[in-house]
Amino acid sequence: MSVRTYDDRARSGGSLMGRNGLLQLLDDAREKSFDIVIVEALDRLSRDMEDLAGIHKRLSFLGIEIRAVHEGVVNTVLVGLRGLVGQLYREDNAHKVRRGLAGRIKQGLAGGGLTYGYAAIAGRTGERVIVEAEAQIIQRIFQEYIEGRTPREIAHDLNKDGVSPPRGRAWNASTINGNLERGAGILQNELYVGRLVWNKVRMVKDPDTGKRLSRPNPRSERQVADVPHLAIIKPELFAAAQKRKEERGHTHPSHQRRPRRMLSGLLRCGWCGAGMSTNGRDKSGRVRIRCSAATQRPSILTRLRALFSQGCRPSCVRRKSLRSTCVLTSKSENASRSHRMQRGSVSNSSSRS
Repeated sequence: MSVRTYDDRARSGGSLMGRNGLLQLLDDAREKSFDIVIVEALDRLSRDMEDLAGIHKRLSFLGIEIRAVHEGVVNTVLVGLRGLVGQLYREDNAHKVRRGLAGRIKQGLAGGGLTYGYAAIAGRTGERVIVEAEAQIIQRIFQEYIEGRTPREIAHDLNKDGVSPPRGRAWNASTINGNLERGAGILQNELYVGRLVWNKVRMVKDPDTGKRLSRPNPRSERQVADVPHLAIIKPELFAAAQKRKEERGHTHPSHQRRPRRMLSGLLRCGWCGAGMSTNGRDKSGRVRIRCSAATQRPSILTRLRALFSQGCRPSCVRRKSLRSTCVLTSKSENASRSHRMQRGSVSNSSSRS
Protein backbone atom coordinates (compact mmCIF):
# COMPACT_ATOMS: atom_id res chain seq x y z
CA MET A 1 0.00 0.00 0.00
CA SER A 2 1.30 3.42 -1.00
CA VAL A 3 0.46 6.52 1.07
CA ARG A 4 1.21 10.05 -0.09
CA THR A 5 0.65 13.42 1.54
CA TYR A 6 -0.24 16.63 -0.34
CA ASP A 7 -0.44 20.05 1.23
CA ASP A 8 -0.60 23.74 0.33
CA ARG A 9 0.36 25.76 3.38
CA ALA A 10 -0.76 29.37 3.83
CA ARG A 11 -2.76 29.44 0.60
CA SER A 12 -6.26 30.76 0.05
CA GLY A 13 -8.99 28.22 -0.63
CA GLY A 14 -10.62 30.54 -3.15
CA SER A 15 -8.35 29.97 -6.15
CA LEU A 16 -6.35 27.36 -8.01
CA MET A 17 -3.31 29.49 -8.69
CA GLY A 18 -0.26 28.67 -6.59
CA ARG A 19 -1.82 25.45 -5.30
CA ASN A 20 1.03 23.16 -6.23
CA GLY A 21 0.07 20.45 -3.75
CA LEU A 22 -3.39 20.02 -5.21
CA LEU A 23 -2.19 20.15 -8.80
CA GLN A 24 0.33 17.43 -7.99
CA LEU A 25 -2.49 15.37 -6.44
CA LEU A 26 -4.53 15.68 -9.64
CA ASP A 27 -1.51 14.79 -11.78
CA ASP A 28 -0.91 11.68 -9.67
CA ALA A 29 -4.60 10.83 -9.88
CA ARG A 30 -4.38 10.73 -13.67
CA GLU A 31 -1.44 8.35 -13.30
CA LYS A 32 -3.59 6.06 -11.10
CA SER A 33 -1.18 6.45 -8.21
CA PHE A 34 -3.92 5.95 -5.58
CA ASP A 35 -7.54 4.87 -5.18
CA ILE A 36 -8.80 7.03 -2.30
CA VAL A 37 -8.28 10.63 -1.20
CA ILE A 38 -8.80 11.24 2.53
CA VAL A 39 -9.38 14.78 3.81
CA GLU A 40 -10.32 16.18 7.22
CA ALA A 41 -13.17 18.15 5.63
CA LEU A 42 -14.14 19.21 2.13
CA ASP A 43 -13.28 22.85 2.77
CA ARG A 44 -9.69 21.67 3.16
CA LEU A 45 -9.77 20.92 -0.58
CA SER A 46 -11.42 24.17 -1.64
CA ARG A 47 -13.71 26.96 -0.47
CA ASP A 48 -14.92 27.65 -3.99
CA MET A 49 -18.05 25.86 -5.21
CA GLU A 50 -16.88 25.56 -8.79
CA ASP A 51 -13.42 24.27 -7.91
CA LEU A 52 -14.69 21.75 -5.37
CA ALA A 53 -17.25 20.40 -7.83
CA GLY A 54 -14.51 20.14 -10.46
CA ILE A 55 -12.25 18.13 -8.16
CA HIS A 56 -15.05 15.72 -7.33
CA LYS A 57 -16.06 15.39 -10.98
CA ARG A 58 -12.56 14.59 -12.20
CA LEU A 59 -11.67 12.19 -9.42
CA SER A 60 -14.99 10.38 -9.84
CA PHE A 61 -14.31 10.01 -13.55
CA LEU A 62 -10.94 8.44 -12.70
CA GLY A 63 -12.60 6.04 -10.27
CA ILE A 64 -11.03 7.66 -7.20
CA GLU A 65 -13.10 8.05 -4.04
CA ILE A 66 -13.00 11.10 -1.74
CA ARG A 67 -13.60 10.45 1.95
CA ALA A 68 -13.98 13.09 4.67
CA VAL A 69 -13.00 12.13 8.22
CA HIS A 70 -16.36 13.02 9.81
CA GLU A 71 -18.68 12.57 6.82
CA GLY A 72 -17.50 9.42 5.09
CA VAL A 73 -17.73 8.92 1.34
CA VAL A 74 -18.34 12.18 -0.52
CA ASN A 75 -21.21 12.37 -3.00
CA THR A 76 -22.66 15.07 -5.25
CA VAL A 77 -25.13 16.33 -2.63
CA LEU A 78 -22.41 16.71 0.01
CA VAL A 79 -20.12 18.48 -2.48
CA GLY A 80 -22.87 20.98 -3.30
CA LEU A 81 -23.73 21.70 0.35
CA ARG A 82 -20.17 21.92 1.63
CA GLY A 83 -19.04 23.92 -1.38
CA LEU A 84 -21.77 26.49 -0.73
CA VAL A 85 -21.03 26.68 3.01
CA GLY A 86 -17.28 26.98 2.42
CA GLN A 87 -17.62 29.78 -0.12
CA LEU A 88 -20.07 31.72 2.07
CA TYR A 89 -17.68 31.40 5.01
CA ARG A 90 -14.80 32.75 2.93
CA GLU A 91 -16.81 35.69 1.59
CA ASP A 92 -18.18 36.50 5.06
CA ASN A 93 -14.63 36.62 6.42
CA ALA A 94 -13.68 39.07 3.67
CA HIS A 95 -16.59 41.36 4.65
CA LYS A 96 -15.56 41.23 8.30
CA VAL A 97 -11.99 42.19 7.44
CA ARG A 98 -13.20 45.18 5.45
CA ARG A 99 -15.44 46.29 8.32
CA GLY A 100 -12.43 46.10 10.62
CA LEU A 101 -10.36 48.20 8.23
CA ALA A 102 -13.16 50.78 7.99
CA GLY A 103 -13.09 51.12 11.76
CA ARG A 104 -9.34 51.73 11.71
CA ILE A 105 -9.73 54.45 9.08
CA LYS A 106 -12.25 56.28 11.30
CA GLN A 107 -9.53 56.38 13.96
CA GLY A 108 -7.05 57.87 11.48
CA LEU A 109 -4.98 54.69 11.25
CA ALA A 110 -3.56 53.20 8.07
CA GLY A 111 -5.68 50.54 6.40
CA GLY A 112 -2.70 48.87 4.75
CA GLY A 113 0.18 49.73 2.46
CA LEU A 114 2.81 52.43 2.89
CA THR A 115 2.59 55.84 1.20
CA TYR A 116 5.69 57.65 -0.04
CA GLY A 117 6.69 60.28 2.52
CA TYR A 118 5.75 58.25 5.59
CA ALA A 119 7.13 55.43 7.71
CA ALA A 120 5.40 53.01 10.07
CA ILE A 121 5.96 53.41 13.81
CA ALA A 122 7.34 50.23 15.37
CA GLY A 123 5.02 48.68 17.94
CA ARG A 124 2.10 51.00 17.10
CA THR A 125 0.06 49.31 14.41
CA GLY A 126 -1.48 51.63 11.84
CA GLU A 127 0.33 54.78 12.99
CA ARG A 128 2.70 56.64 10.69
CA VAL A 129 5.29 59.38 10.90
CA ILE A 130 6.52 61.80 8.25
CA VAL A 131 9.91 61.08 6.65
CA GLU A 132 11.44 64.54 6.27
CA ALA A 133 13.74 63.70 3.34
CA GLU A 134 10.84 62.30 1.31
CA ALA A 135 8.54 65.13 2.41
CA GLN A 136 10.95 67.61 0.82
CA ILE A 137 10.74 65.69 -2.47
CA ILE A 138 6.94 65.81 -2.34
CA GLN A 139 7.00 69.56 -1.73
CA ARG A 140 9.42 69.96 -4.62
CA ILE A 141 7.14 67.99 -6.97
CA PHE A 142 4.06 70.06 -6.15
CA GLN A 143 5.94 73.35 -6.38
CA GLU A 144 7.52 72.55 -9.74
CA TYR A 145 4.21 71.31 -11.11
CA ILE A 146 2.26 74.49 -10.34
CA GLU A 147 5.18 76.49 -11.80
CA GLY A 148 4.44 74.90 -15.16
CA ARG A 149 6.66 71.85 -15.37
CA THR A 150 5.20 68.54 -16.61
CA PRO A 151 5.30 65.26 -14.66
CA ARG A 152 7.67 63.85 -17.29
CA GLU A 153 10.13 66.70 -16.82
CA ILE A 154 9.93 66.45 -13.04
CA ALA A 155 10.56 62.69 -13.14
CA HIS A 156 13.55 63.16 -15.45
CA ASP A 157 15.16 65.64 -13.06
CA LEU A 158 14.52 63.44 -10.03
CA ASN A 159 16.26 60.54 -11.77
CA LYS A 160 19.08 62.84 -12.82
CA ASP A 161 19.55 63.97 -9.21
CA GLY A 162 19.64 60.35 -7.99
CA VAL A 163 16.47 60.57 -5.89
CA SER A 164 15.16 57.13 -4.90
CA PRO A 165 11.62 56.47 -6.25
CA PRO A 166 8.69 55.13 -4.17
CA ARG A 167 9.11 51.74 -5.84
CA GLY A 168 11.03 50.26 -8.73
CA ARG A 169 14.28 51.60 -10.13
CA ALA A 170 13.31 55.04 -11.36
CA TRP A 171 10.75 57.82 -11.32
CA ASN A 172 8.32 58.10 -14.22
CA ALA A 173 5.50 60.45 -15.18
CA SER A 174 2.71 58.09 -14.06
CA THR A 175 4.15 57.91 -10.53
CA ILE A 176 3.68 61.66 -10.22
CA ASN A 177 0.57 62.19 -12.34
CA GLY A 178 -1.31 59.02 -11.35
CA ASN A 179 -4.85 58.13 -12.40
CA LEU A 180 -7.77 60.48 -11.80
CA GLU A 181 -10.42 57.75 -11.61
CA ARG A 182 -8.45 55.78 -9.03
CA GLY A 183 -7.18 58.81 -7.14
CA ALA A 184 -3.63 57.49 -7.50
CA GLY A 185 -0.36 59.37 -7.97
CA ILE A 186 1.53 61.85 -5.83
CA LEU A 187 -0.29 64.90 -7.21
CA GLN A 188 -3.69 63.42 -6.28
CA ASN A 189 -2.91 61.93 -2.89
CA GLU A 190 -4.99 63.84 -0.33
CA LEU A 191 -2.98 62.37 2.54
CA TYR A 192 -0.36 65.04 1.81
CA VAL A 193 -2.85 67.70 2.98
CA GLY A 194 -4.00 65.72 6.02
CA ARG A 195 -6.98 63.77 4.59
CA LEU A 196 -6.87 60.00 4.71
CA VAL A 197 -8.96 58.51 1.89
CA TRP A 198 -9.74 54.79 1.94
CA ASN A 199 -11.62 52.40 -0.34
CA LYS A 200 -10.54 54.03 -3.59
CA VAL A 201 -10.36 50.63 -5.26
CA ARG A 202 -11.61 47.12 -4.65
CA MET A 203 -9.80 43.89 -5.46
CA VAL A 204 -11.38 41.20 -7.61
CA LYS A 205 -9.97 37.84 -8.64
CA ASP A 206 -9.82 36.79 -12.28
CA PRO A 207 -11.52 33.34 -12.39
CA ASP A 208 -9.31 32.20 -15.28
CA THR A 209 -5.89 33.20 -13.94
CA GLY A 210 -6.46 33.57 -10.18
CA LYS A 211 -4.74 36.97 -10.23
CA ARG A 212 -6.09 39.78 -8.07
CA LEU A 213 -7.02 42.89 -10.06
CA SER A 214 -8.03 46.33 -8.81
CA ARG A 215 -11.22 48.11 -9.85
CA PRO A 216 -11.95 51.78 -9.00
CA ASN A 217 -14.84 52.47 -6.60
CA PRO A 218 -17.30 55.37 -6.99
CA ARG A 219 -16.34 58.45 -4.97
CA SER A 220 -19.51 58.01 -2.91
CA GLU A 221 -18.11 54.75 -1.46
CA ARG A 222 -14.82 56.26 -0.33
CA GLN A 223 -14.22 56.91 3.35
CA VAL A 224 -12.37 60.04 4.51
CA ALA A 225 -10.75 60.84 7.87
CA ASP A 226 -8.89 64.00 8.88
CA VAL A 227 -5.27 63.43 9.93
CA PRO A 228 -3.77 66.95 10.13
CA HIS A 229 -0.60 65.68 11.85
CA LEU A 230 0.31 63.88 8.60
CA ALA A 231 0.01 66.94 6.35
CA ILE A 232 3.13 67.64 4.26
CA ILE A 233 1.99 70.45 1.97
CA LYS A 234 -0.36 73.40 2.43
CA PRO A 235 -3.97 73.12 1.19
CA GLU A 236 -3.42 76.12 -1.11
CA LEU A 237 -0.57 74.35 -2.89
CA PHE A 238 -2.60 71.15 -3.29
CA ALA A 239 -5.60 73.11 -4.61
CA ALA A 240 -3.40 74.92 -7.14
CA ALA A 241 -2.05 71.58 -8.40
CA GLN A 242 -5.58 70.17 -8.80
CA LYS A 243 -6.67 73.29 -10.66
CA ARG A 244 -3.80 72.94 -13.13
CA LYS A 245 -4.55 69.25 -13.63
CA GLU A 246 -8.19 70.06 -14.35
CA GLU A 247 -7.23 72.75 -16.84
CA ARG A 248 -4.84 70.39 -18.63
CA GLY A 249 -7.51 67.68 -18.69
CA HIS A 250 -10.13 69.89 -20.37
CA THR A 251 -8.07 71.26 -23.22
CA HIS A 252 -10.21 71.90 -26.29
CA PRO A 253 -9.54 69.34 -29.07
CA SER A 254 -8.44 72.14 -31.41
CA HIS A 255 -5.65 73.02 -28.99
CA GLN A 256 -4.55 69.49 -28.14
CA ARG A 257 -1.25 68.24 -29.39
CA ARG A 258 -1.61 66.22 -32.56
CA PRO A 259 0.81 63.61 -33.93
CA ARG A 260 3.32 65.21 -36.26
CA ARG A 261 4.10 61.98 -38.07
CA MET A 262 2.10 59.01 -39.27
CA LEU A 263 3.76 56.51 -36.89
CA SER A 264 3.76 58.78 -33.82
CA GLY A 265 2.64 56.80 -30.78
CA LEU A 266 2.75 53.46 -32.59
CA LEU A 267 6.43 52.48 -32.40
CA ARG A 268 7.56 50.36 -29.43
CA CYS A 269 11.02 49.58 -28.11
CA GLY A 270 12.00 46.02 -29.00
CA TRP A 271 13.97 45.65 -25.75
CA CYS A 272 11.61 46.95 -23.04
CA GLY A 273 8.31 47.56 -24.84
CA ALA A 274 8.13 51.30 -24.03
CA GLY A 275 7.13 53.93 -26.58
CA MET A 276 9.58 55.49 -29.00
CA SER A 277 10.11 59.22 -29.58
CA THR A 278 12.24 61.43 -31.79
CA ASN A 279 15.56 62.62 -30.39
CA GLY A 280 17.20 65.14 -32.71
CA ARG A 281 18.93 64.34 -35.97
CA ASP A 282 22.13 62.57 -36.97
CA LYS A 283 24.94 64.04 -39.09
CA SER A 284 23.11 63.26 -42.31
CA GLY A 285 20.00 65.09 -41.16
CA ARG A 286 17.90 61.99 -40.53
CA VAL A 287 15.59 61.96 -37.48
CA ARG A 288 16.82 59.87 -34.57
CA ILE A 289 14.30 57.65 -32.75
CA ARG A 290 14.93 56.75 -29.12
CA CYS A 291 13.24 54.70 -26.40
CA SER A 292 11.19 57.03 -24.18
CA ALA A 293 11.86 54.88 -21.12
CA ALA A 294 15.60 55.34 -21.63
CA THR A 295 15.02 59.09 -21.48
CA GLN A 296 12.98 58.91 -18.28
CA ARG A 297 14.88 56.02 -16.70
CA PRO A 298 18.63 56.19 -17.33
CA SER A 299 19.12 52.73 -15.82
CA ILE A 300 17.47 51.19 -18.90
CA LEU A 301 19.86 53.04 -21.20
CA THR A 302 22.78 51.83 -19.08
CA ARG A 303 21.67 48.19 -19.48
CA LEU A 304 21.25 48.64 -23.23
CA ARG A 305 24.77 50.04 -23.54
CA ALA A 306 26.07 47.09 -21.54
CA LEU A 307 24.42 44.68 -23.99
CA PHE A 308 25.81 46.53 -26.99
CA SER A 309 29.30 46.53 -25.46
CA GLN A 310 29.05 42.72 -25.32
CA GLY A 311 28.54 42.58 -29.08
CA CYS A 312 24.72 42.61 -29.18
CA ARG A 313 23.15 44.63 -31.96
CA PRO A 314 19.70 46.25 -31.76
CA SER A 315 18.21 43.46 -33.88
CA CYS A 316 19.79 40.89 -31.56
CA VAL A 317 18.37 42.61 -28.51
CA ARG A 318 15.00 42.77 -30.17
CA ARG A 319 15.05 39.06 -30.95
CA LYS A 320 15.95 38.30 -27.34
CA SER A 321 13.06 40.47 -26.18
CA LEU A 322 10.64 38.77 -28.56
CA ARG A 323 11.87 35.37 -27.44
CA SER A 324 11.29 36.32 -23.79
CA THR A 325 7.84 37.64 -24.66
CA CYS A 326 6.97 34.41 -26.42
CA VAL A 327 8.15 32.38 -23.43
CA LEU A 328 6.08 34.47 -21.03
CA THR A 329 3.04 34.27 -23.29
CA SER A 330 3.42 30.53 -23.58
CA LYS A 331 3.64 30.15 -19.81
CA SER A 332 0.54 32.26 -19.23
CA GLU A 333 -1.40 30.28 -21.83
CA ASN A 334 -0.32 27.01 -20.25
CA ALA A 335 -1.31 28.25 -16.80
CA SER A 336 -4.73 29.30 -18.07
CA ARG A 337 -5.19 25.99 -19.87
CA SER A 338 -4.12 24.13 -16.73
CA HIS A 339 -6.62 26.13 -14.71
CA ARG A 340 -9.52 25.23 -16.99
CA MET A 341 -8.61 21.53 -16.98
CA GLN A 342 -7.70 21.16 -13.32
CA ARG A 343 -10.59 22.56 -11.27
CA GLY A 344 -9.52 22.15 -7.68
CA SER A 345 -7.49 23.51 -4.78
CA VAL A 346 -6.17 22.77 -1.30
CA SER A 347 -6.25 25.29 1.57
CA ASN A 348 -4.03 25.31 4.66
CA SER A 349 -4.16 21.57 5.22
CA SER A 350 -3.18 18.25 3.69
CA SER A 351 -4.92 15.59 1.65
CA ARG A 352 -3.82 12.00 2.13
CA SER A 353 -4.01 9.24 -0.42
